[in-house]
Amino acid sequence: MYEPRSESIFEKSSDKDAASRIKTNIGQAESIQIDDPVVRLRDLDLYYGDFQALKSITMDFERNKVTALIGPSGCGKSTCLKTINRMNDLVDNCRIEGLVEVEGQDIYADNLDINLLRKNVGMVFQKANPFPMSVYDNIAYGPRTHGIKNRSKLDEIVEKSLRRAALWDEVKDRLKKSALGLSGGQQQRLCLARALAIEPEVLLMDEPTSALDPISTLKIEDLMNDLKEDYTIIIVTHNMQQAGRVADRTAFFLLGEMIEYDETVRVLNSPSDERTERYVSGRFG
Repeated sequence: MYEPRSESIFEKSSDKDAASRIKTNIGQAESIQIDDPVVRLRDLDLYYGDFQALKSITMDFERNKVTALIGPSGCGKSTCLKTINRMNDLVDNCRIEGLVEVEGQDIYADNLDINLLRKNVGMVFQKANPFPMSVYDNIAYGPRTHGIKNRSKLDEIVEKSLRRAALWDEVKDRLKKSALGLSGGQQQRLCLARALAIEPEVLLMDEPTSALDPISTLKIEDLMNDLKEDYTIIIVTHNMQQAGRVADRTAFFLLGEMIEYDETVRVLNSPSDERTERYVSGRFG
């Protein structure tokens, strides 16, 4: 079987390097405590030039759970998500302070292998973005990039990934045809299969169903519930009903701050912060 998870994204991490970026935090929202979290954020600040987009975010993300980030547009939830695989590195004048760890390792350390980080922390975007190539080559792209060349091994990975994304039966007879000919819902599941093909530890999903019809949305939600047996999933959503259906835990963001983070049923039904209550009851947002 294909087991890329054994590769390390780091050399030896330096606690001194991580500590140099951590500051004392005052007034941070209370966050649930999780033993052995897959992802840890500590006193995380993010700036675009002089604008502070994230303010002292401290969170733990539990293994094999779905965590939803909710909040109004522009509140920082997608920005927070993208710190976990350093997609914000692609934005000019972006600066980060604080600590982001994946599996106990500081992902902003100087000795990080970013390519391996993004293999271990996969991402599915709001809009499906299949490559302009065949269905097969879309799925095989990542494994090939990371050194898998054997055709039978690639065949195995492609079929397994498409099955995991509930797409195999729909495309098994058109693997050599362009992925651009698939429907919108199929393209999004193809992108999910492409992310799964390199066996990430963590799967980030940035509003993955916002452009989909209700039937395609339910398929993606069902997949999230199945996939959390093997992956840690973090999803950004504007849809509180969706958070209620798929997320074990939910965090509410507002103006760059993490206001409340708890079990989803508590955040949506009996929030402890008045601002959260106003948002989930529809009084703003």
